[in-house]
Amino acid sequence: MLHFSFLNESTRERLFFRRPQELTPDTDPDTLAIGLGATLYTPGTRPGLADGLLKRARSGCTSTVLCLEDSVADSAVESAEGNVVAALTELERRRASAEGSVPAHHGNGPAGVWTDSPEAAEPLPLLFVRPRTPEQLLDVGRRLGTAAELLTGFVLPKFENATGRGERFLAALERLNSELSPKVPLRAMPIIEHPVTTHLETRVDALLEVRELLRAHRSQVLSVRLGGTDMASEYGLRRSRDLTIYHVGVVAGVIGDVVSILGRADEGWVISGTVWEHYSNTERILRPLLRATPFEVANSAMLRQHLLGANLDGLIREIELDQANGLLGKTVIHPTHVPVVHALHVVAHDEYQDALDILGSQGGGASASRSGTRMNESKPHRAWAVRTLQRAEAFGVAQPSVTFVDFLEASMK
Repeated sequence: MLHFSFLNESTRERLFFRRPQELTPDTDPDTLAIGLGATLYTPGTRPGLADGLLKRARSGCTSTVLCLEDSVADSAVESAEGNVVAALTELERRRASAEGSVPAHHGNGPAGVWTDSPEAAEPLPLLFVRPRTPEQLLDVGRRLGTAAELLTGFVLPKFENATGRGERFLAALERLNSELSPKVPLRAMPIIEHPVTTHLETRVDALLEVRELLRAHRSQVLSVRLGGTDMASEYGLRRSRDLTIYHVGVVAGVIGDVVSILGRADEGWVISGTVWEHYSNTERILRPLLRATPFEVANSAMLRQHLLGANLDGLIREIELDQANGLLGKTVIHPTHVPVVHALHVVAHDEYQDALDILGSQGGGASASRSGTRMNESKPHRAWAVRTLQRAEAFGVAQPSVTFVDFLEASMK
């Protein structure tokens, strides 16, 4: 995947001081986890799934989860499984056709039906499947056969190990990797959302158990995700579009504990932000906090009005708070959310300079940033600087005069 690949050459030249680098499933895991960006969830029942994935990739979506869990009704699980297997098999067929070879037949359909002429291969997002159980993970993976090569891994819901659920999920993934022997091993993205990792009286012990399990399987784990909807459901709560997840105190407390235990700079994992679950045109109660000045400077007042009307100002606010609280990337439910997440993950030019100066400093000490707006301390800020350069690798660095507004303007045309 390559962020902002849909922009033309002159636009990229204008926006980027340092361009994003292409990321593949075998990229350094931390950089790849950071580079997931906006991970779009798609129900496994979605019609036209194969074409939809290609369409989303062309418009800038770089990671997608095909969901077989909560977004699928219990009565539709079997058809969702078949739909996902069929879509990935079709995408594998198209890729093989573009490369001038046809994969060996597998699955339940008739053999010898793949006779299309070669066509241009199209890029795909990094693809993940979210199964309900370890058994479903194994079953779907086996049914995919060689089409599992299109996957980067599996998202593991309601992850905990007080009951051994986490261990069973990771054992199933290890077994699938052993059976299929993919070129790049399939990785796990556990979701912290189970009641035992949410409730105050069990949370810390449960998260410590999760940490020990993830340490033992570090090579299998790409990143950790947060299931804010399930957390809030434990208390019968749901935030409005005027509020961020950080206004929901019990959920904010869980996020803080997850980052404290699983997100430490020395040995932790990349942790992504909770889902933004709002569409457009819902009634607003509170005044928007999206400042007009950055848009006026960029001569983009109409873009600001669009963002306000589409409820995207709340998403912007939540992403800013995500990053302040140690989270990178975000789960999203609509393609219009994707460019907002990615624009806010591009590294600002002054941040990039600070990171280089901090990592280039020898022996510690403090100095003013080149921009003159803040102080850099080389020892306390070192972990931040490393993470910032990893983000720059994935999302690029903006030109000195370019802001997130410019990236939004270019991405949402």
